[in-house]
Amino acid sequence: MRCEIVAVGTELLLGQIVDTNSSWMGERLALAGIDSHFQVKVGDNRARIVDTIRHALSRSDAVLLCGGLGPTQDDITREAIAEVMGVALIRDDAMGEKIRRGFEARGRRFTENNLRQADRPAGASFIPEMPGTAPGLVCPVGERGSTSGRGPANEQVIYAVPGVPFEMREMMEGTILPDLRRRAGVAAVIRSRVLKSWGESESRLAELLAGRIEALDRIGNPTIAFQASGIEGLKIRITAKAQDAAAAEALIAGEEAKVRAIVGDAIFATDEQTMESVVLDLLRGRGLSLAVAESLTGGLVGARLTAVPGASDVFRGAVVSYASEVKFDLLGLPEGPVVSTDAAKAMALGVRERLGADVGIATTGVAGPAEQEGQPLGTVFLGLAHRDRVEALRVRLPGDRRRVREYAVISVLNLLRLRISGSSRSPELR
Repeated sequence: MRCEIVAVGTELLLGQIVDTNSSWMGERLALAGIDSHFQVKVGDNRARIVDTIRHALSRSDAVLLCGGLGPTQDDITREAIAEVMGVALIRDDAMGEKIRRGFEARGRRFTENNLRQADRPAGASFIPEMPGTAPGLVCPVGERGSTSGRGPANEQVIYAVPGVPFEMREMMEGTILPDLRRRAGVAAVIRSRVLKSWGESESRLAELLAGRIEALDRIGNPTIAFQASGIEGLKIRITAKAQDAAAAEALIAGEEAKVRAIVGDAIFATDEQTMESVVLDLLRGRGLSLAVAESLTGGLVGARLTAVPGASDVFRGAVVSYASEVKFDLLGLPEGPVVSTDAAKAMALGVRERLGADVGIATTGVAGPAEQEGQPLGTVFLGLAHRDRVEALRVRLPGDRRRVREYAVISVLNLLRLRISGSSRSPELR
């Protein structure tokens, strides 16, 4: 069973909206054991949508259309599907009434053009899940040979879902993925786990894990792959296939233990965890509170920490000491250079004392556009004060001003993670 994804919308082609739906769909299809070899984008033009669907059906068993199911004139996915199927659109009165009630329940004004969403190609059915006002569609195409000339098997199907991500996802999980698995006769399940790392380069990780990857290549299951994720570090994805979820998870757990033994504490998180959520959990587990002094990061560290629900029981607050006088007057730095190891130490110690926290961390450095106090661009000092230990590290971070600042955020949080965990590892990029 091969499924092709077609994202509909001129805004996708113009770059006005980033197509995250297709990547999510592709991942879910892979986890369901469904092959997906092509992903296509097409604008809001009926002839081109029809041509795209027909081309997709010529090489795939199922086509998943995302977008173009709304009530406006440029929402023409239904019409294009009907043309491909060679049938008329039928107004479904029961669905029309359901849409009307949905608007009333949300306290929104109903206009008659919304009834376009109750149209379906003859022979198609609505997807039961309907978290929004636009219903999705399951559209049997008929004999494969009638569209692609590859044989008389009645197995091709078109699915259509709205482009609103949460609506699309509910329909995928509730109807489309189970239906695809049933059509494909998939018995096995595929599961993945992502290990997030910081501090090692992609080439270094590949070198460390080369022997393990070679061994898995011979076995064939599970597998390991790398994915660079910018300021979120490098991801190591472990994927396993088995007869059931429990068996797949067991394969992954065994391989994860081997990878962690090789890579060590460069791995900081798993799957949906982030550096900040891990740090907060570590501090919470040890009954420690945190304060942050930020210079070159300008509040970015505090913003990432407070984005995590429940951070208030750990995070005391931050002092954005961008001007030198603020560092001197508010954090108690001695007069002198403000881009140095001594300054980073004094900032971490000062904010810990001023905000009454157990741990203080600090960032200062040169993000650009010019060097400062004789320090080149990308020079960052990370400070940490915990109990009787006060330290600072000088690191060189790559990229432009934005990237240096973002790398500094995750670097100082990683320093905190390592020290709270008892590691002496350097947190810098290598």
